[in-house]
Amino acid sequence: MKSPSLLASFKYAWEGIAHAFRTQRNFRIHVVISAAVVAAGLWLRVGGTEWAVLILSIGLVFLAELFNTALEAIVDHVAPEFHALAKIAKDCAAGAVFVAALTAVGVGVAIFGPRLLGLFK
Repeated sequence: MKSPSLLASFKYAWEGIAHAFRTQRNFRIHVVISAAVVAAGLWLRVGGTEWAVLILSIGLVFLAELFNTALEAIVDHVAPEFHALAKIAKDCAAGAVFVAALTAVGVGVAIFGPRLLGLFK
């Protein structure tokens, strides 16, 4: 099915993001944490390159969460009853979100850690 227009494509994309926000607790947690990271970046006055890395890290986590949500929907449609391969697919997708989140935490520690330590010295 082809989208009728570019505007419609953006609308469908936004509907997917809104669905994830409405239905996925972890997506909402990522939104809150991302807002805290942006606030910390503003407060600690991070530089342009650091903003780029933070934004890419935040985007990576949201990307992984959206793919995880999409994969779960497909697997649930194809295999509504328990199946070992469906479990593997879901677990791997969840693992990808976990890896992305841990990577983002590492980026946060690398960028904010020295600044926060400097405040307490």
